[in-house]
Amino acid sequence: MSQSHQSHLSAVPSHHAQRIAFVQASWHKDIVDQCRIAFTEEMAKLGWPASSIDFFELPGAFEIPLHAKVLAKTGKYAGIVASGLVVDGGIYRHDFVAQSVISALMQVQLETEVPVFSAVLTPHHFHSHSEHHDYFHQHFLVKGREAAHACATTVAKLAEVRAADAAQRSLNAA
Repeated sequence: MSQSHQSHLSAVPSHHAQRIAFVQASWHKDIVDQCRIAFTEEMAKLGWPASSIDFFELPGAFEIPLHAKVLAKTGKYAGIVASGLVVDGGIYRHDFVAQSVISALMQVQLETEVPVFSAVLTPHHFHSHSEHHDYFHQHFLVKGREAAHACATTVAKLAEVRAADAAQRSLNAA
């Protein structure tokens, strides 16, 4: 385990005033569910029990950014994770959808100051045959663990920055 990873683990409190939101698309649900499962298991190892995570399921990836923004604006969440699989179905430009989703998620976090983590993936080529299905089924487990580490680390680091800022403002006011 890296030194920086160890330092963030010790900074994760056992009781959280805020929650984490996990928002996922329903398309290719059996694959995308793997991200949620791995994320939840890894977050528990990092001090965030499943009871501190709220789960939301939407029709598709395109709906995720608005939902993330509404959740962020509640003030209830320390972080929001988005998960989905955007594939070329031959009907519309999947790359446009994917780019729109990622850009909108970035905008949400910049506007609300609530970190948003993306596990919305867009493979160059995806076919429903077993080889691609099995590969992405496993890959979403990896992405779920990676999202958990990014979320736990970023939430802890932002809490440190915000606490230091509040302490400084309190000193300045005194």
